[in-house]
Amino acid sequence: MKSKLIPTTLLLLLTIQIAYTQNYYATALGLNGSTLKTSLHNIIKNHIAQPWPLWNYFPASDSKPNGEVWDIYSDNPGGSVPYSYSFGTDQCGTYSSEGDCFNHEHTWPSTYFNDASPMRTDLHHVLPTDGYVNNKRSNWPFGEVNSTTWNGQNGSKLGNTNSYTGYTDKAFEPIDSFKGDLARVYFYMSTRYEGEDAGWKNWQMANGASLTNDAINLLLQWHHNDPVSQKEKNRNDAIYAIQGNRNPFIDYPIFADCIWGSTDCTPLNLIERNVLTKITISPNPAKDIIELALPKNILLKKLEIFNMQGQKLIESTTSPCAVQNLKKGLYILNTYFDNTSSKLLFLKD
Repeated sequence: MKSKLIPTTLLLLLTIQIAYTQNYYATALGLNGSTLKTSLHNIIKNHIAQPWPLWNYFPASDSKPNGEVWDIYSDNPGGSVPYSYSFGTDQCGTYSSEGDCFNHEHTWPSTYFNDASPMRTDLHHVLPTDGYVNNKRSNWPFGEVNSTTWNGQNGSKLGNTNSYTGYTDKAFEPIDSFKGDLARVYFYMSTRYEGEDAGWKNWQMANGASLTNDAINLLLQWHHNDPVSQKEKNRNDAIYAIQGNRNPFIDYPIFADCIWGSTDCTPLNLIERNVLTKITISPNPAKDIIELALPKNILLKKLEIFNMQGQKLIESTTSPCAVQNLKKGLYILNTYFDNTSSKLLFLKD
């Protein structure tokens, strides 16, 4: 009798599903400071490193709703976009001016970790951006520019800064709409590679993987002024499906203040561990409907279903919810309650 082998992809999806439903952050909830940071490191370390280059992954992680490349160095939310790129056809290549092509931007410059793996291909900090602007940013720290020497077409700028004590050289300042995104990327990098930064270089923003005090002050300000967007949430979900780890500071923005600020995360232990770990979804795999099983006295306000590219397909305020029109595959279910929210994965059969 021949055995039936489950495809590797399905095994990976089932593994992801199990991790989600068992509460990804359970061991970190209720902790603060360095203890919280180390607990998060242990949760997100040992991700599945992808091969270089990353062109084939960007369509899942960095697509706009219209399918174009989401480039934070050229996008202008709420305003006109100076140029746009298509995946495959517009990747660099060579460039001579802004708007020519896009390439890989290591938001934490790869020179500071010696271009080593797995940092080099960690999608949480590698983004597709305009090649010319990427080159202009170079290895300069992010900061607030007080004397501009160059302007990008979407409002990004390069120039001298006072963001770092004793440093008056150049910094790169993205537009306000993406400052929080980059702050949360840096919180992720410092946490993911805690204790794994032997040989990393010191610079204005970090000593090894440890953020400097000046960088912490700047990044917390950006983090507060530019809250987590749906774009970041979708990107986080997509990268989780690709490399198997998440950016905790997108899922729980409060973690940044509980590690580098003075906020107390202890209440999360009561809210999250006692409630979210008891939420289940059935049937899974689903065919026609999905239904949530909730703890007593927890009322559902809304549920949303996204595909793995971050497109919202269904929104409902009731459970059960019809899913018969979805194609076969893996989906993300976001659920919202009075005081909290949760994420689950389910398979559509």
